[in-house]
Amino acid sequence: MTSPLLSIKNLIVDFGETRAVDEISLDLMPGETIAIVGESGSGKTVTALSALRLLPHKGKIISGEIWYSERNGKTTDLLSLSLAEMRKYRGNDLAMIFQDPATSLNPVFTCGDQVAEAMIYNLGFSSKQANARTLELFNEVKFSDPEQIFNAYPHEISGGQKQRVMIAMAMACGPRAIFADEPTTALDVTVQKTILDLLKELQQKHDMGIVFISHDLGVVAELADRVIVMYKGKIVEQGPVLDIFSRPKHPYTRGLLASRPPLNARLHRLPTVADFLPLEKGLSNFDPLHISNYITPEERKASLQKLYEQKPLFRVEHLSAWFTKRSGLFSGKKEIIKAVDDVSFEVYPGETLGLVGESGCGKTTLVRSILRLNEAQAGNVFYKDINLTDLSENQLQPIRKDLQLIFQDPFSALNPRLSAGEAIMEPMKVHGILSDDSQRKSKVIELLERVNLRKEHFYRFPHEFSGGERQRICIARALSLSPRFIICDESVSSLDVSVQAQVLNLLNELKKDFGFTYIFISHDLSVVRFMSDRMMVMYQGKIIESGDPDEICKNPSSPYTRKLIEAIPSASAENIEAAVKRRKQLLPV
Repeated sequence: MTSPLLSIKNLIVDFGETRAVDEISLDLMPGETIAIVGESGSGKTVTALSALRLLPHKGKIISGEIWYSERNGKTTDLLSLSLAEMRKYRGNDLAMIFQDPATSLNPVFTCGDQVAEAMIYNLGFSSKQANARTLELFNEVKFSDPEQIFNAYPHEISGGQKQRVMIAMAMACGPRAIFADEPTTALDVTVQKTILDLLKELQQKHDMGIVFISHDLGVVAELADRVIVMYKGKIVEQGPVLDIFSRPKHPYTRGLLASRPPLNARLHRLPTVADFLPLEKGLSNFDPLHISNYITPEERKASLQKLYEQKPLFRVEHLSAWFTKRSGLFSGKKEIIKAVDDVSFEVYPGETLGLVGESGCGKTTLVRSILRLNEAQAGNVFYKDINLTDLSENQLQPIRKDLQLIFQDPFSALNPRLSAGEAIMEPMKVHGILSDDSQRKSKVIELLERVNLRKEHFYRFPHEFSGGERQRICIARALSLSPRFIICDESVSSLDVSVQAQVLNLLNELKKDFGFTYIFISHDLSVVRFMSDRMMVMYQGKIIESGDPDEICKNPSSPYTRKLIEAIPSASAENIEAAVKRRKQLLPV
């Protein structure tokens, strides 16, 4: 019988008084993919960092064993090694693909140098050998122009390309096991599919074990052989992927599965994990699976008819925005990049207009041009029949409070030196909302409670909040000016599926209570479909498809839209069975 490649036994990890990992055990077999799923804070990443002995200084392994089966058959307890001894195993035997490639790559070195460095340090390669092997690895991870990527700096390549550089770096020294920590979380669905296919291909070629960490069960269904579900530092459920997904036993697992917006039904409200954990949901009597939560075709028809009987709130006419780019550092030649190319559409009061497309298609440039944060080169934007493109900055200033933007990244959207309360109060001061700070503070506390935060959160700083809580602060800041029109720019793309469901529900509740009008931008078509009354698909600066989201998902007219739909990972039993069958066919005889 084959022995485990890696065996974790009764691992306990504490961060001060907080128990991050509570007596967990798991085995990874050669060539196997184990997925560890759960929300942020469940202990997934801490488990991986413990195996590699990379815990931050506050983290302490209290007890447990981590056994690694070496190439010569000998087993070694990694926790018994000194840090100097452990360095021999990192990269050579065990590697990690981190969640955010943008922060994991050094901005002052080229991508090629960073991959080559690992081989020079760990394998004793010369620079020439390391560079040649790096180009081979870049071919292996499917770069069309390996030499161009080798010489490029991280800021010069896309998110998907950065992630492939990280995979090449992890593969550089021929490891036998890889920990992939949320490697596809913020990527477009098409890029995500490319990365998943690449990981499967490399695993089959090199017979690696993979521990894949994720909160997205659709992604897990595509990749994993076995699933381990973690909640509050404990393993609450584990088993073969098909068993876990088709017959989940633990309420937490059922909650994770239900949090993903479905493509085959419309819901009033997305279920959340708390709905499946009665002890944690207080007095809520919401039944997430009750038929009353489903929107009937008749309800939807009546709602849309009422919406589109109104006069448009926003009109965009033949808008174009482009950038000029030098073709080389010392070249005088300039290349024109059309980010937005002759785009026209209308938005109605109380409507949520979904905008979907891959990174680089022009979504963010379009909305920034609408708000005059970028200046468009052609076209007009009308808000309540006022042509915003004709206004001076002074004339535009009083209108800006009606038009708010919730940014993609709540980490960088908040000033680390301002408390949550001060961040929300700041735009109120700029626009002269209420007469003094005492009144503003009362309003801010009211807004915090409205977005399901508490009064005491007023004094906390951004680093003291989770990602989902930061996004709620950003939403409260947008609400502070009582706007009529809000643009949500990828505002849930980096959140756990369960936290994402909470934020989406909150946005819909606020729309209902305050009559907001939204443009909701995402690369995730299932999320856009859940949120939107109408949807537009954008590709290479143009709107290539527009209409009812249900109809577009059912019968896409564009090959590009069809590609987006096909790339959405699904946790349905049929898809899992097909994925398991594909993996079995790939296994060596």
